[in-house]
Amino acid sequence: MTKKEHILIIGAGLCGSLLALQLTQLGYQVTLTEKRPDLRKAKLAAGRSINLALSNRGLKGLKLVGLEKEVESLCIPMYGRMLHNVEGEPQLSKYSGREGEYINSISRTGLNALLLDKLETYPGVEIQFEVTCTDVNLKQANASFKSAGSDSEYTLQADYIIGTDGAGSIVRQQMEKEKGFLFSHSQDFLTHGYKELTFPATKTRDYATEKGALHIWPRGENMLIALPNMDKSFTVTLFLAYEGGTYNFNNLTSEAIVEEYFKEVYPDAYKLMPDLKTEFFENPTAPLGTIRCSPWTYGKTLLMGDASHAIVPFYGQGMNASFEDVVEFDKALKETDFDVDAALKRFSEHRKPDADAIADLALDNFHEMKSHTAEEVFLAKRKLELDFEKEFPKDYHSKYSLVTFREDLPYSKAISQGRAQDLVIQEMLRKNILKPEMNLQEKLNLVREVSKKAEENELIFDL
Repeated sequence: MTKKEHILIIGAGLCGSLLALQLTQLGYQVTLTEKRPDLRKAKLAAGRSINLALSNRGLKGLKLVGLEKEVESLCIPMYGRMLHNVEGEPQLSKYSGREGEYINSISRTGLNALLLDKLETYPGVEIQFEVTCTDVNLKQANASFKSAGSDSEYTLQADYIIGTDGAGSIVRQQMEKEKGFLFSHSQDFLTHGYKELTFPATKTRDYATEKGALHIWPRGENMLIALPNMDKSFTVTLFLAYEGGTYNFNNLTSEAIVEEYFKEVYPDAYKLMPDLKTEFFENPTAPLGTIRCSPWTYGKTLLMGDASHAIVPFYGQGMNASFEDVVEFDKALKETDFDVDAALKRFSEHRKPDADAIADLALDNFHEMKSHTAEEVFLAKRKLELDFEKEFPKDYHSKYSLVTFREDLPYSKAISQGRAQDLVIQEMLRKNILKPEMNLQEKLNLVREVSKKAEENELIFDL
């Protein structure tokens, strides 16, 4: 079969660029559009996330298009969470007890630029920047656009349209308007927002703190995190409630109160932020929300990435999930012998449960990161799991490892198994069931036995 269909992809962010590259490599004619300027030439807006956590599921997508080696030069390995208490005492909680398992801090712009550069080496693709989609005909696979600085509209005709245009997707909005289409859509916001700040490099051009970790300052209802950048700075993100409590985004209205807040709540981080008072008021405060919709396809049109399943950032899986979408769509094309209509439907139906699962887990992890990471039972659970993974690397994977490093498992399966294990281990620790006289193998056997029952919804607390 010759694969000559013309596919219009709306949105040239990370997901859209990877998808365009993969479809081009498969022989499709691709047009990729983006409302923003070419990020390789434009200055990044202040306060927009400049680094992300890349892990195995995302790397699987980059491997699919042959970029796994080239992306290594953009990555800074992070081997665990560095937890900072109020006294400023850091404690490293490793992500895995196995060697070679870590996540990577990576530049959003650098990664997107790499994808676009690679895409431009293929003759069968056209990229249009600074063009805003104004209307989409879902059945006829055409869309209207306006170029920057022009009032006139033009239409692009394709065989299929894929919307990778993010959480504010115009393509998804058109699906909502479609008469006779039973389309469900929800957008749920947290009571918290986020603001991005910076630890600059030191005067000696070094990192201000340990670069090989994702730093977290858990403070009950709010928290601070920091990820390293290639230029020796850290991107620091404050997650804070809009209202309630002594400090919130609505009452941090002066330099004095901002300084008071950081000195009191994040004293060691405050010392690393010479530009805090300027950045706090110059950088925007943005909301945190989860988008769900169903189905993802109608007519000749499909939604993918954040356009169909935007999630909060607390499991570091937003980009990874979108990249895995591309892998799963590639799989759907091949399983349907490149029948695009069948592939759209197959992808939408098969991928939806996994997207819902990681969305739920990201919300759960919000509460874990801002509070539970500092609790004794959580720390004891992590120590036991790291011991299991170190001594029995093939027999045990924590929930974090299942989600982050077991790219062979669907999200839904990884999360179901991981939640059962969490529940069982914490209950066993609270009830002192894992006795000191038991060896590690005996503890693992008991955890695995009871976790299997928990995953199958059997009652387990009469241990």
